[in-house]
Amino acid sequence: MSVKSQSGKVACMGDVRYVSGLQLARLLGELPAERPFYAVLAAGVRALIQDGRLPLGVRLPAERDLAVALSVSRTTVTSAYDALREDGYVSSRQGSGSWTTLPPVAMAHHSPATAFTATPVGSHSDTIDLGCAAPGAPGVFAEAVDAAVRELPRYSCGAGYQPAGLPVLRAAIAERYTARGVPTRPEEIVITTGAQQACDLLVRTLVDRGDAVMLERPTYPHVLSALRSRGARLVPVGVADGWDLDLIAAGMRQAAVRLGYFIPDFQNPTGHLMSQPDRAALVEAARAAQGQLVIDEAFAELGLDADAGVPVAAHDTGGRVITVGSASKLFWGGLRIGWIRTTVPLARRLASAREPLDISSPVLEQLITAELFRRLEEVRAERKAGLTASRDALVAALEARLPAWRFTVPVGGMTVWARLPAPVASAFCEVALRHGVRIVPGPVFGADGVLEDAVRLPYVLRPDTMREAVERMAAAYTEAEALPAARSLPAFV
Repeated sequence: MSVKSQSGKVACMGDVRYVSGLQLARLLGELPAERPFYAVLAAGVRALIQDGRLPLGVRLPAERDLAVALSVSRTTVTSAYDALREDGYVSSRQGSGSWTTLPPVAMAHHSPATAFTATPVGSHSDTIDLGCAAPGAPGVFAEAVDAAVRELPRYSCGAGYQPAGLPVLRAAIAERYTARGVPTRPEEIVITTGAQQACDLLVRTLVDRGDAVMLERPTYPHVLSALRSRGARLVPVGVADGWDLDLIAAGMRQAAVRLGYFIPDFQNPTGHLMSQPDRAALVEAARAAQGQLVIDEAFAELGLDADAGVPVAAHDTGGRVITVGSASKLFWGGLRIGWIRTTVPLARRLASAREPLDISSPVLEQLITAELFRRLEEVRAERKAGLTASRDALVAALEARLPAWRFTVPVGGMTVWARLPAPVASAFCEVALRHGVRIVPGPVFGADGVLEDAVRLPYVLRPDTMREAVERMAAAYTEAEALPAARSLPAFV
């Protein structure tokens, strides 16, 4: 049994997680000086639940404890809890306390995980697709293909099956890690058919049904799918405003986390960049919890105003950090080449585990990727110039046409995580599609149906296209605001 400390960390008692009065006050921050204050307090707690900073199923502090922490009357807290209970954001049982929840609403006609995969009848024929955070191939791509085709005959005399990947590509990736500050041998690299397969392979190999897996909220949706299909027990930690390593470390210990999945380099979808001290603290948190970390570096080479810096693996001395990389974001998604950096024993285990799935990745695509690594700096410069121009166009258009939206301008990566003035993301995205722009709403990136006040906006299209997309979004948001008040989506498990 663990109990609440004076520092105000989220704690647990048995299998029940709870938040103290001090911790909830810290999460709420400075509340507006409006009246009635109970309504302000209720709105603050509701916002914490909707954007994922306050997890679902967490026991709220006793009314007296929260009143003391906020220096308000107990009646004020009681009224706030009553308002939240009436709206469906709090569930209570006599003598047992109150828990965070979501309103019980009917399922929409589609699931967030499968929505926005096709253009419906009646939508714009010139729909601008902001659903995909991946660019087209770089200018040197044709040269790399020609060079790879010339190399291909050298490999055609054999079967072509190498489950761990071609030595030439494994060596190129290992050399790049070494240059970034993490000495790496080719034997520590396993090539996969995309980073998505890499993540799925790691989940299949390292996670058993019921294992606790910590992941960010919001996060990469396909990893959520892999973990759910494996029967993992998800432990989300909110990162919409950045990482809180104290809370992450406490959550790892309390939930006995076996594995943590994090995207520290221009996080998808928020664009945040984790500092070096926080990277070291993350590794230490995993060590203290006796867990492992899967670090997704799909965006690590895409620094615009700042570089990602030394990888998380540089802070690891015990083999706890497993790194996933991808050719999709830097080079081209159509290559379907990813990789895993890990210890030699686990690399061998993973190579054997992937054989029943697809034996090995295509030889030609691996050769193309190896050629592109030889042109890495040229590709990075091209990406930086193009993405910076598109990001700046998107940001300027949002500030001009949707000034009430909140966002942090990312220093790298490919996405802006925009926070809406109201929790209407799913309804807004449906309206936006009718206006000719495809956007993915926040709940798709969450484990439990929250994040209805956010949308992800990739800036991988041309600047003029980004400006036109915002024009359509502004018209769509005006229409969405006039719709009946939206209710948050239910949890998806």
